[in-house]
Amino acid sequence: MPLLRSIAFNVVFYGWTALFCVLLSWMLLLPKRWMLPAVRWYLRSVTVIERVFADLRWELRGAENLPAGPCIVAQKHQSAWETMKLHALFDDPAIVYKRELGFIPLWGWFLRKVRMIPIDRGGKGRAIQSLLAGARAVVAEGRPIVIYPQGTRTAPGTWIPYRAGISVLYETLNLPVVPIALNSGMYWARRSFRKRAGTIVVEVLPPIPPGLDRETFVRTLVDRLETATDRLVAEAGGPPTPRPASFEVPRKTAPRTASSPSSVDNGVE
Repeated sequence: MPLLRSIAFNVVFYGWTALFCVLLSWMLLLPKRWMLPAVRWYLRSVTVIERVFADLRWELRGAENLPAGPCIVAQKHQSAWETMKLHALFDDPAIVYKRELGFIPLWGWFLRKVRMIPIDRGGKGRAIQSLLAGARAVVAEGRPIVIYPQGTRTAPGTWIPYRAGISVLYETLNLPVVPIALNSGMYWARRSFRKRAGTIVVEVLPPIPPGLDRETFVRTLVDRLETATDRLVAEAGGPPTPRPASFEVPRKTAPRTASSPSSVDNGVE
């Protein structure tokens, strides 16, 4: 039964996604404000497909910690699932993503149309410059920035060091950082065909205020986010993450500008 359910879900999900991209491709010619309702409608439809075909639901905790204005969102990234739920949490989030994804026919064009933040990973200097340029434009629009602090999907129970992109944004933009923990990888595993029935939990943690030094900020973020994620993964029957007793906080510095000295590295992969 779980295998049949996974087959049905994947056929419907990928088929529906392809159909959506083709049938609504004409909207790429319209202003962004006309595109966003269609994107939200598609993402809501995916939630229905998850429930009907995969018996997969989700629960939000800590909604009171969602800020009203611009902020930096540091979200755990365990699967593709959470990338499709951000518009349910925020009105118009700007997600940091690999620039190469923007070249995928139709899907990538939609990404570029709704003005996310592409990262040029051709070199560390270019990566951080593209991150900051996109972030400043987003903040000027009053939108939240979403970044995956480990830079890639990380399976439950796996430790990957946090990259410097999150601390670059924190130091440069002077905005609160909202950590978001989840256990999606227990149900929609990375690079896995099978989907597990159940309820994914997303937990919004209290914001970390601006103004902390880099080391204090990174260690606070890691402790809060990993502790909460371990708790949610354990609820779903998963393993704890074997965190190192100590780890090095990235300290490389980015090329200086008139407004912000900060570190270099890219925050995504």
